[in-house]
Amino acid sequence: MRWLLVSLVALAPGLAQPASVSICYNYGCLSEERVEFDADLLAGVAASLAGAPDAAAERTRLAAVVGRLYRFAGRHLPIHADRAGDYLDEGVYGKMDCIDHAASTTRLLELLDGEGMLRFHRVMPQQRRTRFLIFQHFSAAVEELAADGEGGGAQYVIDSWFVEHGEAAVVLPLEAWLDGEGPNVQ
Repeated sequence: MRWLLVSLVALAPGLAQPASVSICYNYGCLSEERVEFDADLLAGVAASLAGAPDAAAERTRLAAVVGRLYRFAGRHLPIHADRAGDYLDEGVYGKMDCIDHAASTTRLLELLDGEGMLRFHRVMPQQRRTRFLIFQHFSAAVEELAADGEGGGAQYVIDSWFVEHGEAAVVLPLEAWLDGEGPNVQ
C-alpha cells in the first residue's frame, strides 16, 4: 500500500512536500548544514524508486538517487568540490571524507524511507570496517526486507565516498565491503 501512495505522489508532484536533511562536510562532520530538497525533486525520486520491480533494481536506483540528491545539495553547499576518496580534494573547502559520506548518505536514505519510498529495503546503522588496526572506513547500508516486510535479508553498503560528487554511489554486499572490496580511489 505504501508504494501505491508513493506512486501517486510521484505522478502528482504538487502533492509531494519539501524535506530537509543535514549534510556533513569538511571531514569528520566538522561542518554541517541543512539542505531543503524541493517537492519536484522528491517527486522525481519517488517516481524512480517506485518503478523498481525488485530489490536489486531498487539498489541500482538508490545508487543513482543518492548521486542526484548530492548534486542538488552541491548547488547549495560547498560539497560540489568533493572528489572521490580523500586525496583528490585535500585542502578544499567542502571536501567530504567517509565519515561525512556515511552520515549524510544514511540521512538521505532515512529521508527516503521516512517518505515511504523504499519498498524492498530498510536503512541500517552506519557500517565500519577496520583494516590493519589504523585504517577505518565508514558507509551507509541497507538490508533487504523479507516478504513479511521485516529485515533479515541480504545487506549492502551504499557508499558515495568512492565516487566523484553527484555520481551514482557504489553498492556492494556488506560482507564483500567489510573484506575490503570497492574501487581504488588512491
